[in-house]
Amino acid sequence: MNLTEILTDSAARDGGEVAIKLDGIELTYAQLDGATAHLAGLLHDRGFSPGDRVVIMLPNVPYFPVVYYGILRAGGVVVPMNALLKAREIEFCLRDAGARLMFAWQGFEQEATAAARRAGAGCIVVRPGEFEELVGTTQPAGEVAVTAEDDTAVILYTSGTTGTPKGAELTHFNLKRNCEVTRDLFAFIPRAITLGALPLFHSFGQTCALNATIVAGGTLTLIPRFDPVKALEIIQRDRVTLFEGVPTMYNALLHCPERPRFDTSTLALCVSGGAAMPVELLRGFERAFECKILEGYGLSESSPVASFNHPDRERKAGSIGTPIAGVEMKVVDDEGHSLPRGEVGEIVIRGHNVMKGYWNKPETTADALRDGWLHTGDMAKVDDDGYFFIVDRKKDMIIRGGYNVYPREIEELLYEHPAVREAAVIGMPHDEYGEEIGAAVTLNDGAATTETELREFLKNQVAAYKYPRELWFVDELPKGPTGKILKREIVPPGSV
Repeated sequence: MNLTEILTDSAARDGGEVAIKLDGIELTYAQLDGATAHLAGLLHDRGFSPGDRVVIMLPNVPYFPVVYYGILRAGGVVVPMNALLKAREIEFCLRDAGARLMFAWQGFEQEATAAARRAGAGCIVVRPGEFEELVGTTQPAGEVAVTAEDDTAVILYTSGTTGTPKGAELTHFNLKRNCEVTRDLFAFIPRAITLGALPLFHSFGQTCALNATIVAGGTLTLIPRFDPVKALEIIQRDRVTLFEGVPTMYNALLHCPERPRFDTSTLALCVSGGAAMPVELLRGFERAFECKILEGYGLSESSPVASFNHPDRERKAGSIGTPIAGVEMKVVDDEGHSLPRGEVGEIVIRGHNVMKGYWNKPETTADALRDGWLHTGDMAKVDDDGYFFIVDRKKDMIIRGGYNVYPREIEELLYEHPAVREAAVIGMPHDEYGEEIGAAVTLNDGAATTETELREFLKNQVAAYKYPRELWFVDELPKGPTGKILKREIVPPGSV
């Protein structure tokens, strides 16, 4: 089994159809298939061996799938990285993965080449025109490399919020099965048009946008950097049928002042993941766009999809749904014992989507996969119908004076206030209570409120120990490459 087969099968069936699009640039399935064969040939010419790790540091441009499937086609392991990383961070991943080669976008050449030089790796800078000439003049690889289903296909480095980044090893079977289930889950039909707004170096974008679209024979229309106006233009221009995004993208689209002038009626389905979506945001978006949002859950270590609200079943707002086909989930206490319905515990997962392990980290792997289950660190409860509801990240839970406070509960309430656009609740050190509750808030354009008003709004709805004693307004909340709010980078007023 080789993940590249999802491309070669679609090319054999739909060779003349458009696979990848970026504004006026289009790649048919036949062209994409041929380009990946040449890319594999280029690797062979450079002494590449099956199992070698190759870093990709590219934005959402058509070169990404060419390099991605080309590496896999040659029997290699793809190591996708955020193109905005600095030389020190790139060097760490190159050394940790033992990669001898990387492909880097021209706009990030300085950081990439410096890191490659220090790590003793080669670096191919991807420049439009030059790259086509380089790849096109090589002898294409004749066949797709034979790989076992449990061979590593991709190493995804986690964000490293605690310690150094860890590389989650995902196999050809992990990724192929996950994208096939995703295809069926999203009810893909041939010629479906997916907006490629999610970064392809991220697991959500790779599986749900790129691989699921390719296995279904659809078209992925790319946007290199998310902008709500540009996204609306593409939806209208290309008659997009499926939009996949994180909650901040939905928020930006909903509050975009130019939204009314765009025709978004072709949207048949929207999918949200990467972070919990506030219920008020979900309802507001669905009213404005007249399109259902299905919310799901997963993480890099689960390829990433683990659960979803299924199109053919009841959808529950605020829920991450039920496990996907072939996957089991449950909530457990600190000793790993299953908890009754309604009680809060840690989500654990097992199934075809669970990673092989962390690259070169046997002890960390053993801890994460103990008792045969992937321990996620996410806290949730299950209702009587088997639907999971995320409460919060285990590490984000605030303990104030001995009471557990889950930030998401307070954030949901803040989103219900008409003046609030975005909110993030964090724990702050406190001499008496151990931790105090703080909230950073951004307001809707033209809206006005005060800290006192928002505090009173919350005090009327939650227990006294739960409302934020510290509350402040900011112009923007810090976000990661997928648009996820980065709580670790929120700095309260007066902090150094």
